[in-house]
Amino acid sequence: MIKWLVENWRIILWAMALSLSVWIAAVTAADPDEQRLFDRVVPIEIVGQGSNLVIVGESPNSVQVTLRAPRSVWDQLEAASSPLRAVVDLSGLGAGQHEAPIQLQVNARPVRIVSSLPASIRVTLELLETRTLPIGITINGQPAIGYKAGEAEIGPQQVTISGAQSLVEQVSRARIMINLNGTRESVNQSLEVQVLNGNNQVVKGLDVSPSAVLVTLPVNQQGGYRDVAVKVIVQGQVANGYLLTKLQVFPPIITVYSTDPSLVNQLPGVVETQLLELRGASEDIVTRLALVLPEGVSVVGEQNVQVQVGIDPIQSNLTLSSIRVEAVGLAEGFTAQVSPLEVDVILSGPAPLLDSLLLQDIHVIVDVTGLGPGTYQLTPRVEILVADVVVESILPNTLEVTILPAPTATPTP
Repeated sequence: MIKWLVENWRIILWAMALSLSVWIAAVTAADPDEQRLFDRVVPIEIVGQGSNLVIVGESPNSVQVTLRAPRSVWDQLEAASSPLRAVVDLSGLGAGQHEAPIQLQVNARPVRIVSSLPASIRVTLELLETRTLPIGITINGQPAIGYKAGEAEIGPQQVTISGAQSLVEQVSRARIMINLNGTRESVNQSLEVQVLNGNNQVVKGLDVSPSAVLVTLPVNQQGGYRDVAVKVIVQGQVANGYLLTKLQVFPPIITVYSTDPSLVNQLPGVVETQLLELRGASEDIVTRLALVLPEGVSVVGEQNVQVQVGIDPIQSNLTLSSIRVEAVGLAEGFTAQVSPLEVDVILSGPAPLLDSLLLQDIHVIVDVTGLGPGTYQLTPRVEILVADVVVESILPNTLEVTILPAPTATPTP
C-alpha cells in the first residue's frame, strides 16, 4: 500500500486539486462574488481623543465603501442596520494637524474591502480652554410712552465658555439682549446668552453654560399716565338691505395723561369718540375721529383715532345696547371689577332670528382664569344660544378688569 502511494502520489494530488476546483466552481456558480458600492454611507466614529483636546474645523463625517462578497453575504449586509463601522483612532495625538486613517470593520464574512472614499481624514486638534465671563445686558428700544423700565436682574450672572483655544481667545464679552420697544409689560423670561468678539460678532463653535439665563425687568406705568380703551360712538343705521360687518378702531388702546393723576384714575376705563354717523351708509367707511376727553386730560401722541367700518349688502343686523359683562374663571377669594360693566353688541344674521332674539340668549364674558390681583386690559367674547347669528363687533372691544382680594366678612356677634 505504501509502495503504491509512493508510486502514485502525483496522480493523487492531481485528483484532489481537480476535485477542489470542481467544488469551488460549483459553489461560485451557486453563490457568485459581487463587487459593488455599499448602498449606505458609513458614519465616521472618533475614538481615543484626549480629554484636553478638541477638534476644530470641518472634516468628512462619513465614508463610502466598495466591497467584494458573495451574493448571499450582500443580502446579509443590506438587511443589517449597522453592518459596517468606520473608526478614526486619535490615541496618542497631540495638538496640531494630523492625517488619520479610516479603519473599517465589517460584521459579516467572507467580505473583502476593496476601497473607501476617503481613505483618511485630516484632523486639527487644539487644546481645550475654559473661561468664565460676567454676563452683560444690552437693552434695545424704549417702553411705551408713559412706562418706565426698572433695573434688570439676571441669574446666574456669569457664564462659562469652553472649546478650542483659538476660539476662546477671540471672545471679549458675554451678553443677553432685551427688547423693550413699545412694551407695556414687565420682562420675566429666559434669554439666550451670546458670546462676542472685539467686533461685536457672535463667536460660534463654543460650549456656553448656561446657554440661557432668567431675566427679570420691571416695567411700570408712571404716575399721571393710564391706558384706556377707545369706544366708537355710533349714530344711526346703515341703509336698508345693508349690514355693518366690521367696526374697528386703531389704536384700540390709547395712553392719556394729566398733571393731576386723580383725573385719569377717575376715567371709566374707556374714552369715547365723536359721533360716527352711519345713517344711510351703503359702502365701507374709513375716517378719523377725535376723542372726547375730560378737561385736564390729554392724549399722548395722536389726538384722534382711525375708524374702519365694513358695510356689505346682506340680510340684516342688530345692535344691542347695555349688555352686562360677566367675569368667569375668577380664583376663589378674589373679586373682579369690570369697566365698563355694560357693552354694545352688533349682530348679524337672518332677520327672523334677529327679530326673535332674547336678551337671555346673549352672554358677554370676560375670562380672568389664572389672573392674580392687578389691572388688565382684556378682550370680551360673546356667547349666543341661537345658531346662525354672528357677532360682528363689541363696543368697546377691550375692557379694563381690576382683580382685588374679596373683602373679609365680619362675624356677627
